[in-house]
Amino acid sequence: MRIATFNNVNRRLPNLLAWLEAEQPDVVCLQELKAEDRAFPIAAIEAAGYGAVWRGQRTWNGVAILARGATPVITRRALPGDPSDPQARYIEAAVNGVLIASIYLPNGNPQPGPKFDYKLAWFERLISHAGEMMAAGVPVVLAGDYNVVPTEADIWPGHHEQDNALLQPQSRAAFQTVLDQGWTDALRRLQPEGPLWTFWGYLRNRWPNDKGMRLDHFLLSPDLAGRLKGFEVSRPARGAEGASDHAPVWIEIGDPPKRRSGRTPAPKAADARQV
Repeated sequence: MRIATFNNVNRRLPNLLAWLEAEQPDVVCLQELKAEDRAFPIAAIEAAGYGAVWRGQRTWNGVAILARGATPVITRRALPGDPSDPQARYIEAAVNGVLIASIYLPNGNPQPGPKFDYKLAWFERLISHAGEMMAAGVPVVLAGDYNVVPTEADIWPGHHEQDNALLQPQSRAAFQTVLDQGWTDALRRLQPEGPLWTFWGYLRNRWPNDKGMRLDHFLLSPDLAGRLKGFEVSRPARGAEGASDHAPVWIEIGDPPKRRSGRTPAPKAADARQV
């Protein structure tokens, strides 16, 4: 199963549709829909061969999960822990026996300030919910735009982003706390070292100069981590006309091991001749 994450959709629907046709991922987690529920482009998504569940919101937020040839079974439309939170940043659904969350974690800039406080509070809610999911022992993928650069290896060398909320010690510590629950950082599992960017800002020639960051992450429960086969950052999509500042990223999860029936297998023909 190929699972993808793709940020910044509504104004770039042609980019999304072209990428879906080219790559044919099985599941896609979308963030930053920038559209309320009724404006979600479900007709175009279904015409491309995908079912969808979504939670829209005007302005900057909104999340969705697409499944090729199926409709995801929604399990949550919001991150638990604060019923008064109006921001559409989390949706969760089951697809082919895997529980998948699309996450759009708050940016937190400028910091310090209320936006950074909200980021950290939201992160604490994610830590709590992720811990409950880990304890349940079900196959889970937590995918999306975390707005966190986990380490200095995840941003271009020589940067001057020390005041950015994405790089603050508190943000990095929160991300590490989730990993410490037993989740696997899929991209770094497959590429432990070297540049691994998923985001290039529009300003200051960041894209042509390859000055990127890794903001988009897949965290896997232990059983799925053992089935991790590969990944790709779709740089051609980032370089297309009208592209998002995030490249789409996908991981590939292999099939689960077949269950043994417990029955003694019949002897092979060669074995039978030896009896």
